[in-house]
Order: sequence, then structure tokens, then C-alpha cells
Amino acid sequence: MADLAIRARGLTKRFGDLVAVNNLDLDVPRAAIYGFLGPNGSGKSTVIRMLCGLLTPTEGSADVLGLKVSDNANQLKPRIGYMTQKFSLFGDMTVLENLQFIAAIYSIPKSRRAPRIDELLENYNLTQQRAQFAGTMSGGQKQRLALACAVLHKPDLLLLDEPTSAVDPQSRRDFWANLFRLAESGTAILVSTHYMDEAERCHRLAILDHGVKVADGTPQELQDGTGMSVVEVLADDPYAAQAVIQSIAEVASVTQLGVRLRVLIPASVDEPLLLVSKYLDAKNIAATAQLSRPSLEDVFVAVTMKPGARAA
Repeated sequence: MADLAIRARGLTKRFGDLVAVNNLDLDVPRAAIYGFLGPNGSGKSTVIRMLCGLLTPTEGSADVLGLKVSDNANQLKPRIGYMTQKFSLFGDMTVLENLQFIAAIYSIPKSRRAPRIDELLENYNLTQQRAQFAGTMSGGQKQRLALACAVLHKPDLLLLDEPTSAVDPQSRRDFWANLFRLAESGTAILVSTHYMDEAERCHRLAILDHGVKVADGTPQELQDGTGMSVVEVLADDPYAAQAVIQSIAEVASVTQLGVRLRVLIPASVDEPLLLVSKYLDAKNIAATAQLSRPSLEDVFVAVTMKPGARAA
């Protein structure tokens, strides 16, 4: 427990007949970035809200920073930073005024406010925007301001709910560079995302599907344990090749990525490369095929596939 920032067991949340989160076990280490990967509606936001005390679980329990959330929500709030998907700061206040307001909410002593705010303006490249109204800032600037506000009180745990959904790729890269610096300084970070490239950056991650955790581990562990062989096909006519491959009973999934096809076949099937090549040759489809290492997207497709379903 000393090495864990979050430990949840059997965490469940129902809204009437809807089971948003179902029997979730979760271990989030300290000083690391733990990711929640899943589509919209998979339960990521609901989990985060239960962990910070905004929602009460229907069943199960969660210990955060060594304290039971249900009994110690008020004690935990000063130790947690929370950044929502939607920009929630004051658009009619300047960058500096927003930071001063957050500092007052967390009762940071006045003698420490100005130095801490100056430090954040410098660290998050907001010095030139300090007098700018937050509502007039770009998406990337708003994101940096929201993160600065979330960490102003130096929380032990940072909860981020799809924080990069509305920013450009460069802003996303810069944002993740800041997260790594925070983790290296000892902050535990739980971040939800539906971007595969972001999930690959996490030290560990869980994949959620309709409120159920269907995979958990490091990106490397998940890729190594996907249970699928991956055949990559490059065809002159990828549409014709995809139609042929989808007719193969052993194929679990075919996904087109540009001119390439990613074919998932259960690891129990012998010689998957020969199987795909045989079918393509029989239909006179000009293509080359080779075995490929599973990607995190392949893992996601494999673990969220329903029995009897064929993804394309």
C-alpha cells in the first residue's frame, strides 16, 4: 500500500439500470503515469469522479493516498489536483487572476502565492499571457493554464479527464512533457484518454470497455500478451484484399490503415501468414504480407471484441 497512490476494490457505480462501472479493481503506483484507455461512455470519467469523492460508489471501496475516500473526502481534496476535459476556469478573468483565485481557494499563504504563480507562469510558458483574458486564449494555452491551476497547490495525486481532447498535436506533446516532469518529481498521475499514442506514453494503463476493466499492465506487457498474431498486408487494391481476408473464418479483425491492412488472427491458429497469403493468391489479389508486432491499437481491438463479433 505504501507504494500505491490509489487502491480500489470492487468499485461499482450504477445509475438506475445503467452500470457505468462494474467491479473495478485498480492499483495506481506513486510517482508514475497511469492511463485509462477507452472510448466515450466506457466509464473513465465516472471512475475519476468516484476517486476524488465527487461520486459515491454503489459498491466497493477506494483508498487514495492512504485514506478511504468515503470517510476522508475533505482531507483528500487539498492533496488532489483535478483537471476536467472541458475548460472550466473563468474566461472573463486574466491568467494571473485565475491563478490568484485558485491560490486563495487552496488557502496558500499570501507570502508564497506570488513566487509560486511566477514559477508556474514560467514553467508552463504563460508569462507573456499573464494579463490576457483566459477566454481569448488558444486551446493549447487554456490547457497549460488549466494544468497550472491543477498543480498550483502541489498535489500528491493529479487526476486528468481526457485533458488533450481539444488541442493540436504539438500542444499534446508539450503537455505530456510536463506530465513526465511532474511524475519524476513524485506526483502520481491518473489520466484518461482515447488516443493510442498517449496510452503508449503511460507507465501502466487499464483498458475499459462498458465499465469493465478488460486489460491492465504496461504497454509492453499488453502488446506481448494480446493473444493475437498480426499479419500486415500491403495490396494494390486494399478494398478487394480486405473483402477476401474478412471471408477467412479464423480472422478476428481486419483494419485498414492507409494502404495497409492489419489482420488479427488468434495465436492458436497455425501459420497465420501462410493462411492469409493462400486466400489472397486464390483470388489473384496482388499483395505482400508479413508478420508484425502487435500495436496498442491491436490490443484494444482484441480485448474489446465481443464473442462472435468481427471488427473491421
